Amino acid sequence: MDAQGRGRAGDNVDPADQWVLNPSTGKYELRLDAAPEPAAPEPAAPDPSPRRSRRAPTAPHGDTDTRELPTQRDRRSAAAQDAPRPGGRAAARKAARNGSGPATSGRRKGKPKKSGRRKALLWTSGVLGFVVLAGGGGVFYLYQQLNGNIAKVDVGIENDAVSDGPVNILIIGTDARSGKGNEGYGDDGSVGHADTTILMHVSKDRTNATALSIPRDIITNIPSCPTKQKDGSTKDIPGQNGVRFNTSLGQEGRDPGCTWRTVEQMTGLKINHFMMADFNAVKQLSEAVNGVEVCAAKDINDPKSHLKLKAGRHIVKGEQALAFVRTRHTVGFGSDLSRIELQQQFLSSMIRKIKSDAFSSPSKLYDISQAATKALTVDTGIGSAKKLLDLGTDLKQVDIDKITFATVPVLDNPEDAATVILDKSKAEPLFKMVQADHMLAKKGKGKGKKKAPVKKAPPELVRVDVMNGGGPLGAAQESVDWLQNVKAAKLSTNAGNAPAKLATTRLEYAPNQADQAATLADWMGLPKSALKESTTDAGDRVPMKLTLGKDFTAPGTPIEAPTETPDGVQNVNADDKNVCAK
Repeated sequence: MDAQGRGRAGDNVDPADQWVLNPSTGKYELRLDAAPEPAAPEPAAPDPSPRRSRRAPTAPHGDTDTRELPTQRDRRSAAAQDAPRPGGRAAARKAARNGSGPATSGRRKGKPKKSGRRKALLWTSGVLGFVVLAGGGGVFYLYQQLNGNIAKVDVGIENDAVSDGPVNILIIGTDARSGKGNEGYGDDGSVGHADTTILMHVSKDRTNATALSIPRDIITNIPSCPTKQKDGSTKDIPGQNGVRFNTSLGQEGRDPGCTWRTVEQMTGLKINHFMMADFNAVKQLSEAVNGVEVCAAKDINDPKSHLKLKAGRHIVKGEQALAFVRTRHTVGFGSDLSRIELQQQFLSSMIRKIKSDAFSSPSKLYDISQAATKALTVDTGIGSAKKLLDLGTDLKQVDIDKITFATVPVLDNPEDAATVILDKSKAEPLFKMVQADHMLAKKGKGKGKKKAPVKKAPPELVRVDVMNGGGPLGAAQESVDWLQNVKAAKLSTNAGNAPAKLATTRLEYAPNQADQAATLADWMGLPKSALKESTTDAGDRVPMKLTLGKDFTAPGTPIEAPTETPDGVQNVNADDKNVCAK
């Protein structure tokens, strides 16, 4: 298999045949090497080929086929009921220990028969996890035996599928027109740029997740990156400065590893894996879940995407779903940022739909898994169905109401009206917040009374000596220049290197300098732990002492990650059902 190739499932095994009862736990476990065992006549298994299985005619309002895939348990139960049991109760108990029949006892009653819905949940419990992922406007729930659908790219980085720390997954939706079903979309002749990019961050304790949408037209620097060629050789693609983010993929032969490295450089977050999909992902997944509910606050008639919707709520799927996530000309400001908000609404709604409905039967789960993996390209670290299953199981703990979508804050580019630039004053605190695993939260949601803020001194009265005690080379002078030229604190001075290295930044001040300290702490983003107040007042001309520690990165960049979403950062909770396109 070359770096771009797809694996092919060579066997003809029913998905249900790979689930085997473990008598020690009483649960079904996935065994990829399990072969179908001879059994009494059984119901026909669904077609295991990548194409969609045949179904009975559907009702006008959706798929009514909720038949379960046959399981080992179904076959064994049927055989046990239809066939005599040689050897009586002793043989039956032995069969139960070997996993080939139900245990019976004259003293113990059998367990009540579970409903079809309960069976479906049991069939997946303890083994199947889901991971909320998006590519090209889609959400993927990945299943176990679908290796033959999965394409992978060797980006020169192969991380373990599961890690103990936080997880960062880069989701890339391309505008490539190649591939069946993509004709007529994207730019004619496009090599497949990073048209939609979302960095999904899941906290270390798996209690919350943040999905950062990165505008495709943001101007950024793309680092050099190695790319694996079809003949097995590696070609280094030179980096570029001051170019559109979406050219980090496709342009100059760049692969997803180049986008991976660009996002790491931009956000400071270490990426574990990537997943990439094209336009088909939206169409196929929305069809698999029988439509996704969206809301329009006003009539939408976009001649570019061909979307026509009256104000109100609608169920969209297939071509109409794709049109919704591509629309931008008649919503918001008509920009790519407005389209990002539509994509976030669509993804949130699809997550809720899949969470509430997909697991109601194995057949629905199978259809969604087929649609997802057919549209999917991943890194080699998760380049098999088992690895994807492991990843999904690891991340299944995150609740919908703890998933937040946000857009990386940007400003209009004064040199090019068609592009944007990073708004560092908002983006850097946001990145720190995500790095610290803090869930994005609105201001004013904290409990308890807050103390009255200390009155702040005007810039011209802030007197401080700045020393470098572990920060980057030249950090003291850089900070003084910033204080004097940006904040108008003319009484700031470079005091050189500190006598000792500090792990954390420290501001020392006297009680009568509390107003100055409050001003400086606000400017520098210092946490309370960095403030050290002495017991006696200082003279009028005695400066405060600011020692930059190893945690210092740049003047104006907060030392401590904020716990509240910075003002002006667009965000929406995945469980919010009241979001409508305006």
